[in-house]
Amino acid sequence: MARYQDGPCFTVGVFQDAAWASRGLTALAGEGFPPEALSILAKQAPGIDELMEKTFGVGVAQAAVDVAGLGTAVAHGALVETLQGDDNGLGASGVAATMRRAGFQAHDGFIFETLTARGGVLVGVVGEPRAADALALLHAYGGGNAAIGAWGGRV
Repeated sequence: MARYQDGPCFTVGVFQDAAWASRGLTALAGEGFPPEALSILAKQAPGIDELMEKTFGVGVAQAAVDVAGLGTAVAHGALVETLQGDDNGLGASGVAATMRRAGFQAHDGFIFETLTARGGVLVGVVGEPRAADALALLHAYGGGNAAIGAWGGRV
């Protein structure tokens, strides 16, 4: 069995669209999760521009990335950096294959990729100390398939 390499702990969920993701991200911010702890990965869709600007102060053009299986997507944050790696993992392999880098199993990655390909907004939160808080908020505000990834020493 492959062991997850030491790295940050991520909590991830997929919202059905930008409006739902905005509510979830607002709740996370309201509970003290700073923008640098948050990540977004989504296909270009209505409301994504505003969501990126509101959450990170960046435009879609600054956050565009090619993702295998999704095409050109909008992506920003620590989760995206982890998935992308030094080898352009998202462009070469896609979300499903690279979610292992964030402590998730391949089947979790497949679910996240499928939901995002259908127009969902993948939201990630980095930080082990408050992973359970982030998970509860993602669930409470409509983050489907929300889960906490494994971190060093857990698998």
